[in-house]
Amino acid sequence: MSRLSQLSPAAIWAYFEEICNIPRLSKNEGKIRSYLIDFARKHNLEHKEDSVGNILIIKPASGGFENRKTVVLQSHMDMVGEKNEDYSHNWETDPILPFIKDGWVGARGTTLGADDGIGIASQMAILTDKNLKTGRIECLFTVDEETGMTGAINLKKDFFSGNTLINLDSEDEGILFIGCAGGMDTVGTMKYTAVPLSEDLCAFDLAVTGLHGGHSGDEIHRGYGNSVNIMNRLLSNLSDKFRISINRFDGGNLRNAIPREAFST
Repeated sequence: MSRLSQLSPAAIWAYFEEICNIPRLSKNEGKIRSYLIDFARKHNLEHKEDSVGNILIIKPASGGFENRKTVVLQSHMDMVGEKNEDYSHNWETDPILPFIKDGWVGARGTTLGADDGIGIASQMAILTDKNLKTGRIECLFTVDEETGMTGAINLKKDFFSGNTLINLDSEDEGILFIGCAGGMDTVGTMKYTAVPLSEDLCAFDLAVTGLHGGHSGDEIHRGYGNSVNIMNRLLSNLSDKFRISINRFDGGNLRNAIPREAFST
């Protein structure tokens, strides 16, 4: 049963819902690649795949538009896989379950994967729109954007022919970005000495859950709660008033998602 069938444009949301059924974490895009190739074959569209897994599907120019410039539309196949600890989900096999609430599309217990599933769906809708009169369109689908951009980095210069590229991985409708900042990963390590527990101690499990989460780049400035920061402040305040020791600290799952949950003992 379709959950998104009442949304418009219907074709985009229909394709997006299909994409939600396909596991596609970074570096594990085999199933979404097969889906896109099958789609191209079904609609008799020229397509090719390069050595790293990027795919190009081509919509030929409409009659009378053969002299128009070729436009490249680009999205990425992979997604960030984040879920609530109490939600059972196998990222290699299970579908994402979308829902609509208060005019927004969300997912039950997991990230939605609209980054960049909605970009893929938009390309597919354009590729199959028989009423669209346009020059040649080349739809580029790259792999592994979320954990290294290895698909984009390893593109060969002759994989597509267009000189104008529109990236469909933005967040704000009606706005075009002409540049962006970079990012950096930092890994910190700290040595510690474990000590035995005495019998007069008691243990408490602390949990910070139910936060908004969000995209570490686009939403970091919105003031959403960060579970790791909140848990650290809580432990710091406790250590000012009591003699405490930390047995466990676990918060966040991915470098590019604002942590929604943190746990400590």
